[in-house]
Amino acid sequence: MATAKFKELMKKYGKVGLIVHCSISAVSISGLYIAIKNNVDVESMIEKVGLPSLAKDKKDSKTAEQNPELIGADPTMKNDHSLNEKNRTAELAASSGGALALAVLINKALFPVRVPITLAVTPPLARFLARRNIFSKSV
Repeated sequence: MATAKFKELMKKYGKVGLIVHCSISAVSISGLYIAIKNNVDVESMIEKVGLPSLAKDKKDSKTAEQNPELIGADPTMKNDHSLNEKNRTAELAASSGGALALAVLINKALFPVRVPITLAVTPPLARFLARRNIFSKSV
């Protein structure tokens, strides 16, 4: 349903809708890239929002307690929480070709979030641009 509204918006507003959507995507990719480079666990943040997980089932991942060779941890250090939970975002960035590639992939997954933002921002922006005679198409 959102895709149909998105297509209708693109027909009605054309260049303005496209520019708004590309701008929102650029901001999203930039924010995700910065978060990934700063070692923020993006996967858990996306799960909190309610979007499907980008990773494999967490039951398959081993902790340092189960497999000390995984990160070179001492198996006697069972209370160190930082060693037991390895940041899955860093693993995904390494396996997908880098932080930028992972940011773009997550951005694609966030398309259902970006569309309503585009739908909400485009009409007022198009009216503003029409009043300023920047955008010539009547809205």
